[in-house]
Amino acid sequence: MSDRFDVCHPITAKWEGGWSNHKADPGGATMYGVTQAKFTEMLKKWGQPNRSVRTITMAEALRIYREEFWVKCGAPNLFPGVDLAVYDASVNSGVSRGRKWLTASVGSNDHSVTVKKICRTRLSFMQGLKIWKSFGNGWGRRVADIEVKGVAMALKAMGSSDAVIGKVAKIEAVEATKSAAANDKAAKTTATGSAGAATAPAVDQGTNVDLAALWVLGIIAVGLLVAFLVFHARKKAAKARAEAYEGLAA
Repeated sequence: MSDRFDVCHPITAKWEGGWSNHKADPGGATMYGVTQAKFTEMLKKWGQPNRSVRTITMAEALRIYREEFWVKCGAPNLFPGVDLAVYDASVNSGVSRGRKWLTASVGSNDHSVTVKKICRTRLSFMQGLKIWKSFGNGWGRRVADIEVKGVAMALKAMGSSDAVIGKVAKIEAVEATKSAAANDKAAKTTATGSAGAATAPAVDQGTNVDLAALWVLGIIAVGLLVAFLVFHARKKAAKARAEAYEGLAA
């Protein structure tokens, strides 16, 4: 396998951006996606004095990405497309998780299937994080972008023509659109049920409110609310996948 860092990293870099110090981001201050903690660690390793990550050069950032993520996640030895999926997951969620999701996804001779499995597992993990509410929209689009580009790379490397890749993209787009519609319907159904449970009157026993009934209704309402959030997140993720595959098909 040839080293494809210069092919894959620009795709990841687009999602990492420049300077960021979002209050909801546990990584804190970052520049080009490199956190202050990682930069401090690497400066010490390089025998250099510590300084603000905001002053990091592009050359330093690229060195960190190559040495600490690309190489450590094993990307140089992976099939085209799979390397992108594992690398981007490692940058976003840690090398150990990227390698773990790869191990759980291998087994098919169709490397595009491996890419999709990695992205599906990764997205499921991200949707369970508390900060999904702050970063979910962007993360959903990012994973969809990585999946679509990874699938195209894998199919191309396996010998598929552009026409075949376009057909695959159209099929995936249709399936993702159906999934988005199904989850949207499920979300609306649970929202209606949650509202009904929240407003239902407690059983009246004379002049006493039935606290047990209120407790049960409360549990039902919370459960339905959680279900609504899950379906809503799945709808957005499926919509992002549909749009990404439509872009590839076009």
